[in-house]
Amino acid sequence: MVSAATANLKSSGMTYRFLGNSGLLVSKLSLGSWMDVKDNYTADAWYNMMKLAFEHGVNLFDTAEGYGGGLAERNLGAAVKKGIAEGTWHREDLVITTKIFFGPKPYETVHESGPNEQGLSRKHIVEGTKASLKLLDQEYVDVIFCHRPDPYTPIEETVRAMNFVIDQGWAFYWGTSQWSAAQIIEACETADRLGLIRPIVEQSIYSILDRNKVDFEYVDLYKKYKLGLTTWSPLAYGALTGKYSSGTPAGSRMEDPLFKASTPDFAERVAKADKLKPVAEKLGISMAELALAWCVSNENVSTVMIGAKTPTQLEQNLKAIEAVSKITPDVKAEIDALIPFVPELLKTDGSEALRAQHL
Repeated sequence: MVSAATANLKSSGMTYRFLGNSGLLVSKLSLGSWMDVKDNYTADAWYNMMKLAFEHGVNLFDTAEGYGGGLAERNLGAAVKKGIAEGTWHREDLVITTKIFFGPKPYETVHESGPNEQGLSRKHIVEGTKASLKLLDQEYVDVIFCHRPDPYTPIEETVRAMNFVIDQGWAFYWGTSQWSAAQIIEACETADRLGLIRPIVEQSIYSILDRNKVDFEYVDLYKKYKLGLTTWSPLAYGALTGKYSSGTPAGSRMEDPLFKASTPDFAERVAKADKLKPVAEKLGISMAELALAWCVSNENVSTVMIGAKTPTQLEQNLKAIEAVSKITPDVKAEIDALIPFVPELLKTDGSEALRAQHL
């Protein structure tokens, strides 16, 4: 039996790509559920967002332990159940992904976690996965990610633990997030040596303003390991929306200290992004559509994760799929000329310090 929304997906304009070296097809745009404890989303509100995205052809929905102190996983799971009960979708229609590393506490208090509540040890991977499935109220997720690299856990231990999760039927595939190319290579080579399942996908930041990993560091991995990509922050924390040209709008997330700390050079990034306004105007699309379509146009990217605080904002972002054909080689060259990409030395986001504090 085909769900009502599934029957209409062909008219949505969405198309799909394989997720790395797998047979799993994912929509070129997907919906992420990053939230903090102040967002106060309800399960019904999140269901409405998921339903809108699904009706536009989106099939991948991402979350993580710790998003909203567990509320994001709880809401996503409840929304999945509600959609099944109402005949909106079947579980088979959805690709649900979650991530393990930071532990169950919200990011605001992540430094208060115990020494084994975080990281990529076998203990935390197994316990964290079971906790996530309980919050999601699901028997399995489709993909489980190592949310950050853990320099204090041997990669072989992590590879074995992720394969244990798959062997238990708790996930079908596993991946990495914000890992270096060297770490991904070691994980793949370790899996091959042990006859285990490789990570098939990396979840990396990627936008016109953040290209280092996807367009430089990982370039040899796409062919050698057929690495897939789910990318996040395509609008560069809002810098590429055009909404910040005259300052920070009231109610914006950039008023949040957590976001300010993540992008201390935000004003400089907005100034760079504003150079793209004539390009968007010439193409007859918004700045956000230009930025999202540019990410989707990279064939190494399996899916571009979008987020939104309201259904209206989500619907605007979903329109970007219609603009992908406008991102021609000439348009890409024009963007490169306005915002040149210069590869940089590798950086970390400081997440390795979370476990170091216990040493």
